[in-house]
Amino acid sequence: MQKKAARNFDSEFFRRFYLDPKTAAASREDLAARAHYVAAFADYLELDVRRILDAGCGLGLMRTTFRRMFPKARYVGLETSDYLCRKFGWRRGSVVDWRGAGRFDIVVCYDVLQYLGDREAERALANLARLCRGLLHFSALTREDWLYHCDKTRTDPDVNLRPAAWYRRRLRRGFHEAGAGLWVRRGTPVTLWSLEFVP
Repeated sequence: MQKKAARNFDSEFFRRFYLDPKTAAASREDLAARAHYVAAFADYLELDVRRILDAGCGLGLMRTTFRRMFPKARYVGLETSDYLCRKFGWRRGSVVDWRGAGRFDIVVCYDVLQYLGDREAERALANLARLCRGLLHFSALTREDWLYHCDKTRTDPDVNLRPAAWYRRRLRRGFHEAGAGLWVRRGTPVTLWSLEFVP
């Protein structure tokens, strides 16, 4: 059964899952390291990174690393949380239908889509393909993660758990899977060697 699509992402949610070391699902260091490897792969592909979209950016814990590695790039944080938009000045909107002006060289969508119902998640995946012209980093809690990988004491259970294959099928319409949550937009003028992507 699908959970509600709407959630109150208030200060308590972010305190519990991001700020309290006893209950946090991810730390500042985890997200800085994640941003570093995304940026390093973009650098390896020789992407000219001028625009970065962090869709569902939360506290913006990847922003510092991206700014350090791409000092001339514009970072856009997109959030549905009124609380975070007021606190940090993020762009208010949903990955489901936000358009923005132009496309982005790097798009990050980290642990957002499990909060959406199937129809909204499908629309969001199609929108990610519209917004991205280079590299996408995508992650969502899957059914397999819940069963085998995550620490359930630190993971929000109020989500929609879909199989990883559900996401992969839809992402492959617009992207080549490069592994470790990295997806290269089809048509991007880069070379991916045969063992660097999943055919």
